[in-house]
This record gives sequence, C-alpha cells and structure tokens, in this order.
Amino acid sequence: MMYRAITAVLVALTILISSTGSAMARDAQGTLDKIKRTGEFVIGYRADASPLSYENGDGVPSGYSVDLCRRIAAGVKAHLAGREIETRFVKITADERLSAVADGKIDIECGSTTITLSRQEQVDFSMPTFVTGGSVLSLSATGIQDVSDLAGKKVGVAKGTTTVDQLTRHLADKLVDAEIVIVNDRSEGMKQLNRGDIDALASDQIVLIGQVIESVNPQRYSIISEIFSYEPYGFALRRNDADFRLVVNSALAQVFRSGEEGEIFYKWIGRIGISVPPILAAMYQLGAIPE
Repeated sequence: MMYRAITAVLVALTILISSTGSAMARDAQGTLDKIKRTGEFVIGYRADASPLSYENGDGVPSGYSVDLCRRIAAGVKAHLAGREIETRFVKITADERLSAVADGKIDIECGSTTITLSRQEQVDFSMPTFVTGGSVLSLSATGIQDVSDLAGKKVGVAKGTTTVDQLTRHLADKLVDAEIVIVNDRSEGMKQLNRGDIDALASDQIVLIGQVIESVNPQRYSIISEIFSYEPYGFALRRNDADFRLVVNSALAQVFRSGEEGEIFYKWIGRIGISVPPILAAMYQLGAIPE
C-alpha cells in the first residue's frame, strides 16, 4: 500500500513538473519568436469602438487604432526581414481583450484601451496612442447639458470599462444621484438609449463621437462638453517582452516623427470637423522619440 501511494505521488509530481515546464517554456518565448515560428502577426481589434476600431461595411477592420497597428505590422515585418509574415486580424470583445493578450491568443490589442496601473498587473502597454476622457451622450431632446443634469436619470455604462468606476466617483463627488446601468457593450447601450430604456450613455468621449458618426441621424444626439476622467490609450502587449515592445514603440515613434499621425487623425476623426486637441498634440510630440 505504501509503495503504491509513493508511486502515485511521484507520478503526480512528474505530471505537475512537466506541465509547469511547458507553461514556463511558453512564457519564455517572446512574441517576436512566436511570430517567426508561426509566420503570422495576430492583431486583436474591437468591432464596437468607432472611430478607433470597428468593422466597415465590408467587414474589414478599420479606424485610427487599426491604422496605427497596420504601421506596427510593417515595422514587425521590417524587423524580421527575410521572413514571410502574414498579418491576421482577430475580433475581440471588451471582456476578453486583456486575457487574449496574456494568453497568447493575440499578439497586440488595438482598440480603445486605457493604460492603468492595475491593468499592468496582467499586460504591458505600448507608448500612449491617444488621449481622451469620459463624457456623456444623450438624445438632444432630453436637454442634458452637463453631469448635474443626470440627477434622477439612468446612465448606461459598458461593463469591463474604466468608465464604470470613473463615473461612479465623479457622480459621488458632484453629489449627483443617478442610476448607473451596466450594459454588455456600447452597441447595446446605444440601442437602450434609442429605446428610452436609459437616459444617457457614458463612455470615453472619442468613442461616443464615433457612435454619433456611425448613426443615421447625428443631429439627434448631444455630447456634454464636460470631461470627468483622464484616459490615456495604449496598445496592450504581453508582459515582460521588452524586445517586442521596442519594435512596437519604434514603429509608433516613426509615425509620430513623420507627421503621419495627423493624417490618420483627420482621416478618422477630424473628418467631422474636430481638430487635434492640445493634449493629444502634446502626446504626439512626446511620442516622437528619436532613433
């Protein structure tokens, strides 16, 4: 009996050590090595974060963030010169965007993800790619002009976003008694807003602008000018992968130095008459790191 018990323990330990060693081997493999081995660079994108990341009428990944990631893909291919590298886009949701990076399902997440210290417990980030802040969208007919007008109203917020905590704190600071309604995503939030199930939808201002751009009747909506949070966006990467992060940041810095970032901004955002905000212009200047 004792012999069988010891044997069982040794077998279990062998399996544990084997599986742990395999996991450590996977973790030790850098993203660039993975791309060389598989021959593909996998970009995760959001389909509901226009004008930063969405699908156009033909189902093609499009937007400001997607364009920047296409530049990064070119940088990866240049770094791995002589290798045939295919770029593959994978659609992801807000809920899975960080775990998809951490688990190796995608190599980089290109969307509208705020860089936070708590998120860096799970993933790393590129240098900042955009700067915005939380705001509120409503139907123009409701007359909501600022956060104080949300008293007694229902405000939708997409689950898994930084807006949930940011808006909760801001409402408490302003002593505004509004009901926060958690929705699955911004698309569902827009449906509820249009049906009258909620009175307003809170999210990052640039994403709300995208919702208005994509709507059939933009004049039907109103976005308050008040900003209640600071949201620096970046692209999520696997942790502890300095070589890949350097390739990503080098590509972004090249875009910022060349002035192409302005063309990308006006292609996706400025086309409705919005100029580059001063804080974003400063981010572009800080990101133009020399070689």
